Amino acid sequence: MYKIGDRVFYPLHGAGIIETIEEREILGKKHKYYIFRIVVGDIKIMIPIDNIDNLGIRGIISEYELEEVLKVLSKDPTNMEKKWSKRYRENEAKIKGGNMLEIAEVVRNLINLDRLKKLSHGEGKILQTAKTILMSEIMLIKGINMEEAEKVIEQSVK
Repeated sequence: MYKIGDRVFYPLHGAGIIETIEEREILGKKHKYYIFRIVVGDIKIMIPIDNIDNLGIRGIISEYELEEVLKVLSKDPTNMEKKWSKRYRENEAKIKGGNMLEIAEVVRNLINLDRLKKLSHGEGKILQTAKTILMSEIMLIKGINMEEAEKVIEQSVK
């Protein structure tokens, strides 16, 4: 169970801070909810405490784990599926999984692909989503703002 002030990660939205725990009645039933603020975009999300495990919510990674993520960003891109639609689905699944090493791999590969040829609109959105998620966790771990987190990513990718 998390408490107010805990830093957590929510796949597809990124890292945030639990601001409050509230009980609300919805459709005639009372439930407790975590209310947390995602640091990129200042979005507030309400998650039922009973459903927390099903959504892949976890505490943010450690500084050591972040160093491993940055190492992934600095490696050469891996071979990706040539067919864009299949590549899109694979990258989307990695993002939804919430594993920061896989998200870093998506960011690295798509940045490098974009350097070779302009990404399609869909892949550009996947890249932006993955970068935003990665930036949010970097911001909380390092205590920096969004622009500085983006620089960390850009300086790490070859």
